[in-house]
Amino acid sequence: MPPSATNRRPTSVVIGASAAGLFAAAALSEIADVTIVERDLLPHGAEPRRGVPQARHAHLVWSGGVKAFNDLLPGVTDDVLAKGGRLVHIMGDMVSRAPNEVWFRRFTATHHRNLVCSRDLLDSVLRDRVRALENVTIRENTTALGLVGDAARVTGLHVSTDGDEATLAADLVIDASGRGSRSPAWLEGLGLPKTPEREVNAGVAYATRLYRAPGRTADITFPLVNVQANPAKAPGQGGIILPIEDNQWIVTLAGTRGGEPTDDPNAFEDFALSLGHPVIGQLIKDAEPLGEIATTRSTGNNRRYYEKEDRWPDGYAVLGDAIAAYNPVYGHGLTVAAQCAIAVRDILQSTSITAPGTAKRLQRAAARPVAAAWDLAVGQDAFYPGAADTPPTAVEKLLARFVDQAVATGARNPRALGALLDVMSLEKPATRLFSPDMLIPMLLGPKKPHLPQAPLSEQEWKSVS
Repeated sequence: MPPSATNRRPTSVVIGASAAGLFAAAALSEIADVTIVERDLLPHGAEPRRGVPQARHAHLVWSGGVKAFNDLLPGVTDDVLAKGGRLVHIMGDMVSRAPNEVWFRRFTATHHRNLVCSRDLLDSVLRDRVRALENVTIRENTTALGLVGDAARVTGLHVSTDGDEATLAADLVIDASGRGSRSPAWLEGLGLPKTPEREVNAGVAYATRLYRAPGRTADITFPLVNVQANPAKAPGQGGIILPIEDNQWIVTLAGTRGGEPTDDPNAFEDFALSLGHPVIGQLIKDAEPLGEIATTRSTGNNRRYYEKEDRWPDGYAVLGDAIAAYNPVYGHGLTVAAQCAIAVRDILQSTSITAPGTAKRLQRAAARPVAAAWDLAVGQDAFYPGAADTPPTAVEKLLARFVDQAVATGARNPRALGALLDVMSLEKPATRLFSPDMLIPMLLGPKKPHLPQAPLSEQEWKSVS
């Protein structure tokens, strides 16, 4: 008898207990019993773990992600704030230079807020909330070995725990395992065709060091400081200062091929001073470093177009970074992970988890937030030398010029900034950039002059020393 014909509660297995897996479990717990399969032993508290090697670098959750977080786990943002996280007003609490080297004015008229904290703190809060859900079980130290089923339907997951192999039967298996996802090989192993993929890799390297917040900066809610790389001037180099909990700053520096930062502590501050603007180096020159420098080169944009497959097995879906992983500089991975989970939940509220074709609908729904973030990332990174097999098309170049103009307009007009942030925050589609809120200021003004320097106040500068 098929599962849909019984009275039992549906079952789901989620691969991975990082953010995408936790969000997926939260979404599925409303209609199914969920088992999360995680290969690591998870820490209790805000501690690092092996499965999230990029956790030491700067992370942001855009306002579209904040909304999605609280939709899936009501009040979770308040939990982060209670442990020292911050909601940072965009652009009021930010000092930001755009890729076209325009400084944003610190307008306060928009509603947009970034959630800012260490990744270890965020993951800890998310784990605690999901662990408390009645219908969710986490199997730690358990490795996913492969899918059970065939090209028509996946019926479970083959796993190993401490060397003991077992099969977990499930009505729906979700792959939320991130960049290292094995779904392409697993699906081919079921007899399905190879999934089309695309890579746009600007060759970005990241170097991050933790600092004690200098001077009296912890007393005044010091702004986030961001100098973005300019794709028109390769190698692109940039950096960010992220004030986080416990009076600490995460400082992440980045550079593309030929201009990468290193893990040499004697070169870190010099690199920061050599950026297109030296503000980050100036702010950290007297700060106390805490620990060593962490580096990574796993920053390429990689997308798998599962939603385009004509044949897709029932009982299986792929979410988050396992569909598309982005250059972390854009800060969209966490937001997309939550929005993918919401897309799954919304479909399953009106469609049986075991109904034929449900999994294909889930995959197509999850592709929508993925595509929005992908277009934003690739729209910048594709212009770096060697980033893709083919150069940007004439249409992509035209759109890039329009986006540059939209950024320049938003940098000095609060109405246009609101439209720009709606898109950058993944709250609204890119068509929002063609609304009157953007086009009228772009075409007619009035326009304030661009700022000649980083808009730090005198009080903020003084607080550093």
